[in-house]
Amino acid sequence: MNMAMLTVRNITDEVHRALRVRAAQRGHSMEAEVREILESAVNPRGRVKLGSLLVYMGRRAKLSDEEFSVFDRVRSKAPARPVSFE
Repeated sequence: MNMAMLTVRNITDEVHRALRVRAAQRGHSMEAEVREILESAVNPRGRVKLGSLLVYMGRRAKLSDEEFSVFDRVRSKAPARPVSFE
């Protein structure tokens, strides 16, 4: 697995010290502590993922076979295209 690197500049002495203390209290290196903080910020526990939510909604809808067949009729049969940001 390829891992990216991140450099954070211009952290105040107060923040640096607080990170060092927090890491020591948890028995982590500062680097490991920052990784954990970043990961929890972007992937919070209890977050509902879109796919899971759609599955839940579909199960709650209890569509009949006839109602469900509408999706097959209106769904595009064209192959998916890669996203272009240009």
